[in-house]
Amino acid sequence: MINCGISRWDDPDLINAQLKKLTEEPIWEVSDEYYEGEILPYYEEKCKASKAIFEEAKEFIPGGVQHNLAFNKPFPVCFEKAEGAYLWDKDGNQYIDFLQAGGPTILGSNYAPVKEAAIELINTCGPVTGLLHEAELLIAKEINKHMPNVEMFRMLGSGTESVMAAIRIARIATKNKHIIKVGGAYHGWSDQMVYGLKIPGSRNLLESHGIPGKIYSYMTEVRPNDLDMLEDVLKKNKNKGGTAAVIVEPVGPESGTRPISHYYNKAVRNLCDKYGALLIFDEVVTGFRVALGGAQGYFDVVPDLTIFGKIVAGGYPAAGGVGGKKEYASIMAAGLGNKGHRAYVGGTLAANPLSALAGYTAIKEIARTNACEVAGRAGDRLTDGLKALIEKYGLPFVAYNQGSIVHMETTGAMSFDFSSHNFAKSALGLLKNKDMMYERKDSMERMGAAYMANGIVTLAGSRMYTSLADTDEVIDEALNRFENVFKHVVKTEKCKSK
Repeated sequence: MINCGISRWDDPDLINAQLKKLTEEPIWEVSDEYYEGEILPYYEEKCKASKAIFEEAKEFIPGGVQHNLAFNKPFPVCFEKAEGAYLWDKDGNQYIDFLQAGGPTILGSNYAPVKEAAIELINTCGPVTGLLHEAELLIAKEINKHMPNVEMFRMLGSGTESVMAAIRIARIATKNKHIIKVGGAYHGWSDQMVYGLKIPGSRNLLESHGIPGKIYSYMTEVRPNDLDMLEDVLKKNKNKGGTAAVIVEPVGPESGTRPISHYYNKAVRNLCDKYGALLIFDEVVTGFRVALGGAQGYFDVVPDLTIFGKIVAGGYPAAGGVGGKKEYASIMAAGLGNKGHRAYVGGTLAANPLSALAGYTAIKEIARTNACEVAGRAGDRLTDGLKALIEKYGLPFVAYNQGSIVHMETTGAMSFDFSSHNFAKSALGLLKNKDMMYERKDSMERMGAAYMANGIVTLAGSRMYTSLADTDEVIDEALNRFENVFKHVVKTEKCKSK
């Protein structure tokens, strides 16, 4: 496949066995001596401007930050410059950026051709008019060029909004009610989708505060990579309103944190056809990252609807959209008084000229530079280097990747699974393990703080995104910094009873 970033697909059974073994280990983390003697002093001495901004921000912003990804132990570092593979904080410290804004900037941060196109547009049109702009057409055609399954595309403001729209379309198109998601997957924060987040089987027990339980009456989650459980639920739904859609992250829940088999998506496609449900691919992370044709191109699977976000605006704000077959996507047709049922979607700043043009330019540059493949090779090099370090220091950590999406689990905080058809059984399993899960999560964040103090920005200390800007030299330097952390890791008494 042209411009594909995935060169290998690891056996999910092997990875899941390693992750299970990790959760049975006591916690391994940087020693108290290193954490208190070198990590915390780094933040206090080298990040004074960041700390001052955070302390004041707590007075005006809930939690002190506007975005969940920004919070890190012991306090968020405030960044003011981004370029290519690097970030610089308010105090002038330089970091290797493996967060890449949560995934969208596969070209690297502040990529010049996208920036120049944005500046030219701002100088002539401004970022928004509220009216039709040619860039809306350009990005829709460019997406269709690389993802032929996306026959029509409607740009929205975020991935969350796009999931809401796709579910509405599915219910109109099928006249069915139920939605099935895979446990642990993230599909935005709308009421109905704050269900089974992070931990399979958690249903509405972890993150659903402020949401009435009845909201979930048409939601079901299934165990990752379990086709038998999926078919069982499809059968049950058949007699009580039918299944409108099955929504998946095509590389596995939480951007592949829970690996799936290579044939899983094709099997899900077959089950959807068998039971009259639409298949929705959430390609917010994978679209134009794992391959120019998205995960659907890599797996050779045709979803009915595709969710976009992040990368579809080239790293600029207002990033989201829904695309798919004309018969479904056209249900979102704009305007009033259309005949028949339609899915009402909106957004004053959706498809604004700035976001649409930035996205169009970014996708063209991804194609021109072969960014998916280059970033994927960097992800392979980083993962292989981490595996070598893990072996060198005799650590139980688990490293694996799907191209430029790299995972390194150090505590197993994300590896629990309480999936069950029985709510009480899931709830009991969650309750019994809840304290240990939070302790392991705290340790994962502590490792993240150690990486940051060594000049590496990750997502919560467990996930990394590589980019076009990550040369062999950048990756090798990053591995040197990871080694400086690993040499201080010790086995603790925490969670020893597990």
